[in-house]
Amino acid sequence: MDENEKIYSRQRRASSLFNISQSTTEMDSNKHSKTGAFYLSIVVPLFNEEGNVKELHQSIVSACQKIGRSFEIIFVNDGSNDGTARECKGLTPLKLIEFRKNFGQTAAMDAGIKAAQGEIIITLDGDLQNDPADIPILLKEMKKGYDIVSGWRWQRKDPLSKKIFSRGADRLRKIFMQDKIHDSGCSLKAYKRECFNDLDLFGEMHRFIPAMLEMQGYKVGEVKVSHHPRVRGVSKYNWKRAVKGLVDMLGVWFWRKYANRPLHLFGAAGITFSFLGFVILVWMAIIRIFYHQPLQEKIWPIIGIFLFIVGIQLFISGLLADMSVKTYYKSRNSTNYSIKRIIER
Repeated sequence: MDENEKIYSRQRRASSLFNISQSTTEMDSNKHSKTGAFYLSIVVPLFNEEGNVKELHQSIVSACQKIGRSFEIIFVNDGSNDGTARECKGLTPLKLIEFRKNFGQTAAMDAGIKAAQGEIIITLDGDLQNDPADIPILLKEMKKGYDIVSGWRWQRKDPLSKKIFSRGADRLRKIFMQDKIHDSGCSLKAYKRECFNDLDLFGEMHRFIPAMLEMQGYKVGEVKVSHHPRVRGVSKYNWKRAVKGLVDMLGVWFWRKYANRPLHLFGAAGITFSFLGFVILVWMAIIRIFYHQPLQEKIWPIIGIFLFIVGIQLFISGLLADMSVKTYYKSRNSTNYSIKRIIER
């Protein structure tokens, strides 16, 4: 091969590499082109909301058209067994995500948020108690530099029993979560889409999204919004959801304080218990050897052995939790729900 042929060959290879690089860049651009395709994404979980769906959709469309920016509406049918899916069929614009069964409000919200393409994501309930007309209020507050703006139902139209439950939960939340908002249970919230880049939702954790994001350094604001009494349908809030919410609150509290260092909690507790058990056993040994006291009828040797073993188990649990956290951060692609189909009109 002469010198000219070598030069030509190198030029062809360089051109080929350039085309591959250009093609890869175009693919990456297309892959991310859907992100920010709309200004607003309205995400609404639905479970047995027959009779509310059409009116809610109309209210959302009306509110978004007044804003004058591009928008999409995402309804997530959370395994409804009434006519909710049927009422959604003629609505447009709409992206309808249907679950195979009821997985809960948090799962529905997570699926809707993951499907959203807007710069700002608005969430609200499907029972018409949240008013879509309040969306501009959230957006106005967000312009002050907030990443999340939460609605505050300062004049709630719920039954007394539900209000009592909520107030008790709010007080516990302030103790454990230490967030600054008044009403974490209000589903009407606005988020910048980057808030969910590294956030997955499980259990009943949708109530604590602002608190979790605040832990990560996002700025959280709050505005007063209207709240309407439920006219059609039945409330899904019950004591089971309250208990699940409490458990998830404790889980978020643990995550807030020890997410990156679970060994500090379990390890410290394990060392403390083992040390106490060791001290008790040494004390029992001294009594038996030097003072010749029988130990058959004393409970302290059993307590000492118990504390020592529990301490070792706690320490090992801390090590396992520490390894689990590291694994969690390496792989976060799983979900706890199953989507039947997605219909877009």
